[in-house]
Amino acid sequence: MKTLKNPKVLIILAMTIFGTIGAFTKYITLPDGSRLPSGEIALYRALLAIVLLGSFLFITGQKINFKEIKRDIPLLAFSGMAMGINWILLFEAYNYTTVSVATLSYYFAPIIVMIVTPILFKEKFTLKQIICFIMSTIGIVLITGVGDLSKGTSHLKGIFFGLGAALFYATVIIFNKYIKGVSGINRTFLQFIGSIIVLIPYVLLTDGINITSVNTTGIVCLLVIGLFHTGITYCMYFSSLKDLNGQEAAILSYVDPLVAVIISVTFLEESISVLQIIGGVLILGFSIINEISFKKRDINESN
Repeated sequence: MKTLKNPKVLIILAMTIFGTIGAFTKYITLPDGSRLPSGEIALYRALLAIVLLGSFLFITGQKINFKEIKRDIPLLAFSGMAMGINWILLFEAYNYTTVSVATLSYYFAPIIVMIVTPILFKEKFTLKQIICFIMSTIGIVLITGVGDLSKGTSHLKGIFFGLGAALFYATVIIFNKYIKGVSGINRTFLQFIGSIIVLIPYVLLTDGINITSVNTTGIVCLLVIGLFHTGITYCMYFSSLKDLNGQEAAILSYVDPLVAVIISVTFLEESISVLQIIGGVLILGFSIINEISFKKRDINESN
């Protein structure tokens, strides 16, 4: 039990679980063999997580003081909406390309944050940032399987959906930098509510409700994604963050794409080329280098 209280163990466990989510979405199918629409999966993910977290807050007697956080409510709502769109795009990416490629494309998000943060906070771009951006972009190009026409437009669609998900994930990260007075679980609970604001109308205006047509295996996978991957694992993730510095959390978070690639290749038997592996290494490697460089700079500035 003491091991599970270790923040590094918690975040590694959380990231390992996050890395398996793509595999579970593959089995949420309709009778014709197609997958449950991405917006609907995202909606049920949010609803199930809200039920779980809401129950936890009620049982433990934790109350959200809306007077104290009223300044943060708009940011919580907008970040929640961005989170909902992020989920839709990520699940769409899984529909068009492999779990490994979709996840590696998604992990371009830290690079997007790196580009935007200096602009928002009026900082200068460093040489390391420029190099990290260029090398990570080369990684994305390699992941597309450039020169391999056999992959077709579906594969490229998946990558673009993954990059779109990365953009909105980066938006969530940036919004969270401005949210100061809300604890981890309360923040997550309110952001999930914010995600429903955009998910419900999206589902109703697009494919509608199809959950009744999903088989038992799909329902079980959906419950696992909502309750386990989202509700429980987000609590583990945020519980670990309060005891880790930014560099440790950033580096350990890359367990997620590594697990996703392993599961994609071994269990789902999805193919990945040598060039795509190199592209993934470039994206993840230079994202980690960028995180480390930020930490070193912060230490120097504080001394």
